[in-house]
Amino acid sequence: MLTLRPEDIRLDCQATDWRVALEQAAESLHRAGLTAPAYRDGLFQREAQSSTYLGNAIAIPHGTPESREHVRTTGVRVLQYPAGVEWHDGQRVHVLVSIAAQSDEHLDILRQLTHVLDDDGVGQRLAQARSADEVAALLSKPAVEARLDADTLCLDFPARDAGELALAGAARLRQLGCVGNGFVTSVAERELTALGQGLWLASAERDVEAPALALATPEAALEQQDAAVRGVFCLAAQGDAHRGLLERVLALLDSGAAAELPGADAATVLARLAGESAAAQTRLARVLNAHGLHARPAKQLVQVARRQGLPIQVRLAEGGAAAVPATSLTKVINLGARRGQQLAFSAEGEQAAAALDAVCQAVADGLGEQVLPFDESRERLTPLADTAPPEPLPDDTPHQGVAASPGLAIAPVFVLQTPRFDYPARAADPAEQQRRLERAIDEGVAQLEALEREARGGEVAQILSMHEEMLRDPELFEAAREGIQDGASAEAAWWEAIETAAHAQEMLADRLLAERAADLRDVGRRVLGILCDVSLPQPPATPYILVTDDIGPSDVARLDTRRVRGLLTARGGATAHSAILARALGIPAVVGAGARVMTLAPGSELILDGERGRVIPAPSAERRAAAEQRLAERQRREAEAWEARFEEARCRDGHRVEVAANLGNTAHAADAVARGAEGVGLLRTEFLFMAHAQEPDLATQLAEYREALEALDGRPLVARTLDVGGDKPLPYWPVPREDNPFLGLRGIRLALTRPEVLETQLRALLMAAAPDEQGVQRPLRIMLPMVKDVSEYRAARAIFERLLEEIPAAERASDVQLGVMIEVPSAALLAPTLAAEVDFFSVGTNDLTQYALAIDRDHPALSAHADGLHPAVLRLIEMTVAAAHAHGKWVGVCGELASDALAVPVLVGLGVDELSVSARQVPLVKARLREFDLAEARAQAELALAQATSEAVRDALEAR
Repeated sequence: MLTLRPEDIRLDCQATDWRVALEQAAESLHRAGLTAPAYRDGLFQREAQSSTYLGNAIAIPHGTPESREHVRTTGVRVLQYPAGVEWHDGQRVHVLVSIAAQSDEHLDILRQLTHVLDDDGVGQRLAQARSADEVAALLSKPAVEARLDADTLCLDFPARDAGELALAGAARLRQLGCVGNGFVTSVAERELTALGQGLWLASAERDVEAPALALATPEAALEQQDAAVRGVFCLAAQGDAHRGLLERVLALLDSGAAAELPGADAATVLARLAGESAAAQTRLARVLNAHGLHARPAKQLVQVARRQGLPIQVRLAEGGAAAVPATSLTKVINLGARRGQQLAFSAEGEQAAAALDAVCQAVADGLGEQVLPFDESRERLTPLADTAPPEPLPDDTPHQGVAASPGLAIAPVFVLQTPRFDYPARAADPAEQQRRLERAIDEGVAQLEALEREARGGEVAQILSMHEEMLRDPELFEAAREGIQDGASAEAAWWEAIETAAHAQEMLADRLLAERAADLRDVGRRVLGILCDVSLPQPPATPYILVTDDIGPSDVARLDTRRVRGLLTARGGATAHSAILARALGIPAVVGAGARVMTLAPGSELILDGERGRVIPAPSAERRAAAEQRLAERQRREAEAWEARFEEARCRDGHRVEVAANLGNTAHAADAVARGAEGVGLLRTEFLFMAHAQEPDLATQLAEYREALEALDGRPLVARTLDVGGDKPLPYWPVPREDNPFLGLRGIRLALTRPEVLETQLRALLMAAAPDEQGVQRPLRIMLPMVKDVSEYRAARAIFERLLEEIPAAERASDVQLGVMIEVPSAALLAPTLAAEVDFFSVGTNDLTQYALAIDRDHPALSAHADGLHPAVLRLIEMTVAAAHAHGKWVGVCGELASDALAVPVLVGLGVDELSVSARQVPLVKARLREFDLAEARAQAELALAQATSEAVRDALEAR
């Protein structure tokens, strides 16, 4: 237990930077006799490994395992920095909790500090604290809260006597994990205590995990010892922690409200136990303040309440907390109301309605602060039971979502509701709970291994393998084990560990990482389902479109592609792993379509258009016939395209445009060739780096790249150098947290900070592309990502040219080019200066679009506007092509736009020389090229450039 004394805390420290602060922390531990001077080195070594910043302006410096020999006594020292210190990861720190631990005690201290992370304003309060006692109070673990809420109530219970009511209350507390079997036995053995007014009390202290109060009321009138039985309280006593519960019962008796309990609902019972009378009027108001009801807004609320001239009570609407006077600042603050929670106000008298309206309006207005509406779909708070259900989707009306996987589907819907997991929060036997969790994790790993074997390689197998690693993560298990040791059930501890890890990832403020949090929850639900013995309902045996709130990657991997015609989700984005897998499996998908899609009637018909990102529920006969015609036409075109997949890609008039494949794995090169790809236009080499726990060496990279080159059999390979950073972190290459990683240290910018990594990759690519034994060339094109101007290209080119000189000509590629990706608008604007030096351009339309339009293409409200056919994006492509061709260089396009049927002629008309698409799309893109000639393509490009918006571009092109 972390027990802080005033002498453990130093106030008003000052430091010019984090190193000075860490020296002060080391000195404080040494002066306290906790460590030897050499422990100081361990503190610095730990920071070199990873930041010890915990959150909310708190850092917890501690040594490495090797430095534990320098710890004399386990303990902590707290240093306060009112002015703050900038930590080496860019975070502002106001308090250092410096730890000297002889084993893993620092984990216990960390666990005791986690409650501080839920309090957004604690950093500022720690900075402003004026006494050691105040700092200690902020950091110390809060007192155990006694439980009384709707779940502890057993109302209208069919009991034959008061004893059965007492046992019903005890059983309910056991189900909630508050007590064990010993408590129930004690209640059964003891006589009930008459409290008066028909209320009785059963209490015990044996086998109590957490103090709690249950109330059981009878379904029919009962008597005990010739006295009425209106209800039996069952009290789980623990030290003094239950005293407040007894005071609530006594207050109920004093108010004479016991007669109201029989037949009352949970809200009424909790209101009476909170001190509200039947004559009181009540109102609810939601706290909208970003940091909850802290001092400033609480003061405003108190002032408004005082002006009403009559007593007003307030409590948290959730749970059974006691009401407090709304005119008491300290009591209002102690409610601890967070953003999104509802406050229940009550008052009596003629002016009560007007007074309650006034205080509720003040809360809605923000209590003197600027506030934003509370969005329950995006903010982490359990929705209230009275939340209005979403409005159903209208029949035969298009509804827009996010296009995630191309294709058209017409089928009945199978609406899969998220399963409900019911489990106790607490459990009495930690050893048994840990064994249950270990068994469930082992079973989860076995399930994933079986799915991975069925997947037989590819992106599906890669992501399932990643899920296996997540389940084997020792830190995740350790977090759950600590929760179990604190008395949580295996289910509750596991899900808390999952949610904590997922929420931490979401807080990185990055789209890709936020969507990877879905992977964590996916593996978490797998284990939770095993623990709770909950399985998903079975889909129909006939073809269907799956509709669900969200879907995990392993759920996608389990889909039977023979029956699943399409996928529709309420949440998610086009870069989520589930969307990636849908594309890999060829399942049309629309994601992020909103909660209304969950109102679709099971079995009702739906048209799903994965290219346009829209769905049409219950289509009319005319609309269905038109969709069937489109689907039949698409299937005919796909069959014809497949038959002609090996023909050279040309327009109708013979104009040559290469069609290559985008690959995320070198093992897929052979499949791409089998689908008619004329080369690889984008090899995402970061997947090789992300698949290893440490940086892959030269031999490993050489083998991987050579596999792809051999499969291509003389066709060109365009390899993108390592493109990682804040949005795609590597465990062995930590990058400081960035507020916007897409505008930060990534791509070539990051690679040039460690040129030796870039050099190894370039060396491996050059050597892998050496001519084969018969002297056949292996064309290699290397492109650099996220280049903003020629200076970055020149820095990489210097390494490249040096390697060409160092590696013997017979041992390296001879047909090799070095180019850049056009993803940053500045690179397109400066294309003339780049084209004079580079060998080629490849336009990454996905990033170029979102950078040019300042729209996250997976933003739930804006994603539909992130369209690569926007005339501004087309202008940038036109400038790039013109500059390249003026210098005799070629231009490819490797973004999603390259496979858009409307966009293909526009890109060709702009002069693009190569289109690189997913391997599945290669035959269709080749077929699309055969449908027009160069003159028509140029006319369509001119038409598109003449429009003002992307919507106008699409309308104009569709009208041709």
